[in-house]
Amino acid sequence: MSTRNAFRTSCISDFFKTIRLSSLESNSTGLGSSPALVVVDMCRGFIDPSSPLGFQCDELIQANIKLVDKFKQMNLPVIFTTTIYRDISEASVFRAKIPALNILKPDSEHTSFLAELSPGSEDILIEKKFASSFFETTLALDLRQMNVDSVVISGVTTSGCVRATALDSLQNNFLTVVAEDCVGDRDLNAHRANLFDLQSKYADVVHSERIIKSLLQK
Repeated sequence: MSTRNAFRTSCISDFFKTIRLSSLESNSTGLGSSPALVVVDMCRGFIDPSSPLGFQCDELIQANIKLVDKFKQMNLPVIFTTTIYRDISEASVFRAKIPALNILKPDSEHTSFLAELSPGSEDILIEKKFASSFFETTLALDLRQMNVDSVVISGVTTSGCVRATALDSLQNNFLTVVAEDCVGDRDLNAHRANLFDLQSKYADVVHSERIIKSLLQK
């Protein structure tokens, strides 16, 4: 069995095995030969429970650190995203809908990263204004310039920026994988529902250990 086929057979987690899949036929697309990791919004404003946008996610943080370290050890691209508003006119409707977004200002602690999970000099940092890491950013261009054919997505939140990024990754024709244990949400039901929907239609939802195993086999 090929590495890619082996990846496909293991892409559905135990969570999805407990749910009756819809009648919609859905295949696993797996990882390509040139993957990159996109770490979505793992800045303090979204992972600190004292922040109005944050929640408790210690295990999620540790899983992201491990996955980022593995990609870097293998010299694979790692892209971090952060949401920052530099002008009152930026994403004004989005910010009116979610006023807590207004804390995401330049040089704010809320837009800073943990030391062990922060962009290095060799990494790309994408500054975004909306949910998707692709919308009105250079992400798609950056990935294509690096000849990336597949995108692994981690970060927060599953129902918001992770989902939007996964959809746009697919719509930019990248093979798309969501690292199941490396994404999280303030609401567990929203987290599960969105992972189910992503797996059904837009991405492979896979535990990070299986992703790492697949990378090591390439």
